[in-house]
Amino acid sequence: MPGLRIHFTAADVARVRFAPRPAPLQELHAALATAVMPGRDPLFDHWRGRVLRALPAAADPLADLVPADRPPVFLDVLADTLDDSFEQIRATRPETVRAELERVYGAGAPPRWVRGLHAGEEASWRAVRRAQRAAYETVLAPVWPLVRDLHRDAFARHALTAAEHGLAAALTALAPGSRFDGTVWRWPASSPRAAGRDVRLDGRGLVLLPTFHHPAGPLLQDRPGRPVVLTYPSGTGLPPSPDGSGSGVGSRTGSTASDDPLAPVLGRTRAELLRLLAEPRSTTELARALRVSNATASEHAAALRAAGLVRTARAGRSVRHERTALGELTAGTRPAGPGSA
Repeated sequence: MPGLRIHFTAADVARVRFAPRPAPLQELHAALATAVMPGRDPLFDHWRGRVLRALPAAADPLADLVPADRPPVFLDVLADTLDDSFEQIRATRPETVRAELERVYGAGAPPRWVRGLHAGEEASWRAVRRAQRAAYETVLAPVWPLVRDLHRDAFARHALTAAEHGLAAALTALAPGSRFDGTVWRWPASSPRAAGRDVRLDGRGLVLLPTFHHPAGPLLQDRPGRPVVLTYPSGTGLPPSPDGSGSGVGSRTGSTASDDPLAPVLGRTRAELLRLLAEPRSTTELARALRVSNATASEHAAALRAAGLVRTARAGRSVRHERTALGELTAGTRPAGPGSA
């Protein structure tokens, strides 16, 4: 059976990008898809049972939205936070919502609350938001810091491969068994949803987003007039867990200068400061976390800023620091933990 075929134009080659951060709702939907497909990957069986037992009743409406494994496309959004994701979904044009619900249900009779979505009722949209948040808090919130770390590793690895060996090498590296044939990127037939499918980018470009909860193959978002989004399996093939087991990386909690490869290069305090900037922080927050004075934290941040690893901006009375793209790549280097290759 033939696999997925993605057709590039010359314009598309310049419009391929790797998503710099994970998208919480995309990762959640990938995780839920894996949870309800038993037998697809035995390494996920224990995780699958635990997730299905733990999901609260508040998440039940999500199952109503995906009958027969056909989710409406308006649920697929790329946003850095859960709240931004909700806002993007709610901003979907009413005619798109109606068309997608009619496509998903066909001649079937949807539940009453789904008919409320079709009619634009706010109570039904609030039910979607409650269900997604309940599922996220149960399935992803305990491992989200690890997902961010894994995503940063994948981003750094593929960015460096593209820089050193070219885009074609970076793309085929993220999909073992795939190959380029002229202007066509051919994937093996690993996912029934994508098998035998031709996707023509036609100048729209391609966004590549790793997932760590869907080992069965790629997920596609192909909407007219928008870049195609390809969510591809990454990681070790084991579900992330809060203690870092199964992830292929060790936990950073409690790391010391002796096991942090950045410490000999940047110094222990500056390496720890760079780690802390996984999320933007103020000088006061950094000083508190590092147990140093504000002046000392500011001095270390200035040194990292001079090296191009950190950027600083004033927000009211405080100063906020965040990592640059180079800082993200640098912080992606970490000691290998249990289960690493």
